[in-house]
Amino acid sequence: MSSVSKSAVPEHKSTAKAQAFKRGILYALPDWVMIVVLFFVPIVLLVIMACSRWSLLGGNRGVNFPDNFVEVVNNKLFWPSIWFTLEYTVIVTIFLLALGLGMALIVQESTKWNNVLRTCFLLPSATGLASASLLFYALYSPQVGPLTKILSSLGLIQDGGSVLATGQSALWATIVVIVWRFSGYYMLLMMIGLQAIPGDLYEAARMDGAGTWRIFRSITLPLMKPTIVMCLVYCVTGSILAFDQFFILTKGGPNNSTMTVVQLIYNFAFDSKKDLGMAAALSLIVLVALVIINSIQMRGMRDNTK
Repeated sequence: MSSVSKSAVPEHKSTAKAQAFKRGILYALPDWVMIVVLFFVPIVLLVIMACSRWSLLGGNRGVNFPDNFVEVVNNKLFWPSIWFTLEYTVIVTIFLLALGLGMALIVQESTKWNNVLRTCFLLPSATGLASASLLFYALYSPQVGPLTKILSSLGLIQDGGSVLATGQSALWATIVVIVWRFSGYYMLLMMIGLQAIPGDLYEAARMDGAGTWRIFRSITLPLMKPTIVMCLVYCVTGSILAFDQFFILTKGGPNNSTMTVVQLIYNFAFDSKKDLGMAAALSLIVLVALVIINSIQMRGMRDNTK
């Protein structure tokens, strides 16, 4: 009897493990279906479209690899859009990370007035990006907006002119929209990272006579590196994929000086070329670039957490 019972125990355990494995597969199956349908299938279709002669109205007319990629690279707007997107990404990233960390340091302690400041900083984040862009489009308008009159009275723009009249002024006007909209969101992420730092470290540093700058440089900044890298990934990815704000405020103008890479994809697909093959080829280039950039950033996050 004892030998039978001992042999039955491992068999029972293996059966329980098999049943648990099957339940786990069933629980994970909806997620896998969503991943396959919403990620892998579109990627496969994107690759097929990028390697095909595929017009907006005519559909697939056969493989033409690598003609789409050659036409994209040789397009006169390709390199200007890349450089403009990189310029915009660098400026926005610096502003958002610096302001997010600075505001998080200001409102780190939970007090009555800090709670009011937190709410004020976070309120713009509740506004949709398209809504925020439309709001600032009205503010920048020479007909109904007050900003043009204020800037013209200060001599910064000509009378009757527009903030969006030149490439550089349109770039900085768009950056103002993005910083206003997203700085509170990055403040929240930074604040979570700050609150994860043990308070004992600050107390020990003050007891050793360390000043505010020394504490920030030796304790806060090193321990905030994983959070900063995470915010960097979010900010760089969102900036490279910028579309809504420029489409609403400038539509790539004036003279294509604010044309981003994603706007160029839209231009290929629905505007000038009406060529989904070229749009897919440029989308694939952007996807590969994002994977490389994010891989480098994630490697930096792993190195900083060791």
